[in-house]
Amino acid sequence: MNEDGTGVIYQVLPRKNYLSRKAIKTRGASYRGERLEQIIAANIDNIFIVTSILEPDFNNKTLDRFLVTCESAGITPIIIINKSDLADIEISEYWKKLYEEIGYEVFLTSVLLESGIKEIKSFLHKKKNLFWGQSGVGKSSILNVLFPELELKIGEISSYTSKGTHTTVTSTMFNVEKSTYIIDTPGIREIDPYGIKKEDVGHFFPEFNKHLRNCRFNTCTHNHEPGCGVLNALENNEISAERYDSYLRILDTIEKDINF
Repeated sequence: MNEDGTGVIYQVLPRKNYLSRKAIKTRGASYRGERLEQIIAANIDNIFIVTSILEPDFNNKTLDRFLVTCESAGITPIIIINKSDLADIEISEYWKKLYEEIGYEVFLTSVLLESGIKEIKSFLHKKKNLFWGQSGVGKSSILNVLFPELELKIGEISSYTSKGTHTTVTSTMFNVEKSTYIIDTPGIREIDPYGIKKEDVGHFFPEFNKHLRNCRFNTCTHNHEPGCGVLNALENNEISAERYDSYLRILDTIEKDINF
C-alpha cells in the first residue's frame, strides 16, 4: 500500500470459500426484478450468527435463513442468542436445545451481565471470524466485550418498530491478535439465500440428511411428493415442526427473482 492508501493488485488468489446472499433489487440486472448476488466476505473460518431473545424478538425463521445461507457456502455457523437476561431462561434454553440437537454450537450471552461471552473467545484464535445478524441484536456490543480496544459504535432499538437501527454501515475486518481476525458486518433487516434451487434446499437442513435417501424421487422437494422420507420423519417427530415450517417458507421464495 502507498502512503495515500492506494495500491496495485498484482495477483488475485482463488477463494477457499465465500458467503453471499441475494442483493436488494437494483438497476443493472439482466431482467426486471432480478436480484443479483451480494458477496459478504470470503476465506472465512468461522461465522457467528448473532440473534437476540428480545429487543428485537428472537425469530427462528430468520435465523434459519442465515443458517441455510451459511450451509450453502460450506461453512458450519455458530449461533449466539444474545440478551438472555431479558427473558425467562427457559425460553433461551428451549431454542438452544433445539439447535444443539441438530448439531450446531450455541452460546447464550448477555452483554449486560457479561455472561457466555468469554467462552466464545477460544473459537476465535488464529481464525478469520465473521459476526453476522440482524440490526440491534448486539454484534458490536459483544465484540466490544471481547476486544474493548475496538470501541465499536452501538445503537438503540427503535421504540416504534422494536427493531434495531444501523450503526455499523460497512463490513470491517480487524486484526485483533496475531493471526486472529474479526469481521464486523452491518445489521440486516432481511436475508435470502442466493443461487439455490428448490430441490436442493433440503440439503442445507442438516437434520434432513439421513432421511433424504428414503425419498422415492431424487428431485423431491419434501413438500407434497409421495414416499418422502423427510415428511415421514416429520410425522414421527424426528424433525421439529418449527424447522420444517422454516423450510417451507424458504422453499416458497428461494427461486424468486433469480434467473438460473
